[in-house]
Amino acid sequence: MLEHDGPWTEQDYFALGQSPSRIELIDGSLLVSPSASKKHRIISRRLANLLEPAAEAAGLVVIEAINVRLRPGRIVIPDIVVADTDEEGGTVEAGEVHMLVEIVSPSNAATDRVIKVQLYAAARIPAYLLVEPETKSMRLLRLAGEHYAEVAVSTDSLALTAPIAVTLRVADLLSR
Repeated sequence: MLEHDGPWTEQDYFALGQSPSRIELIDGSLLVSPSASKKHRIISRRLANLLEPAAEAAGLVVIEAINVRLRPGRIVIPDIVVADTDEEGGTVEAGEVHMLVEIVSPSNAATDRVIKVQLYAAARIPAYLLVEPETKSMRLLRLAGEHYAEVAVSTDSLALTAPIAVTLRVADLLSR
């Protein structure tokens, strides 16, 4: 990987194969993050478990850490994807995605709060949920025109109505 010359293509990216690191392709560059912490993974699993029944009722699926093609040459790996997609393949297309979820870690906070907000809005992802373990809060953003608008922030519970109907409690995600 260190000997690669020039911008990365999707073909180059997929040729890397699976990795314990999270490697994302953003406009010819790779964004590499170390594997998530145990706490991060526990929160992700708990949240996916809470989202799954509501997603199934809406005819959607919940997938953790899957490639999402926002557009050609722009592939990210959100913590959780709520989508209308089949179970085949290794990539979900942006048009299939109803909501993306990121669990914000100190090492990726700027990426999740600034860069991905812009990338996801540009890809027309309807909803973006940020779980903030450090502040014990959740933030729900909805697409409003070409940008996201923050529609709810909570340190207690957050009621989602679309794309799925579920109430999430911060304590259910962060407590033992």
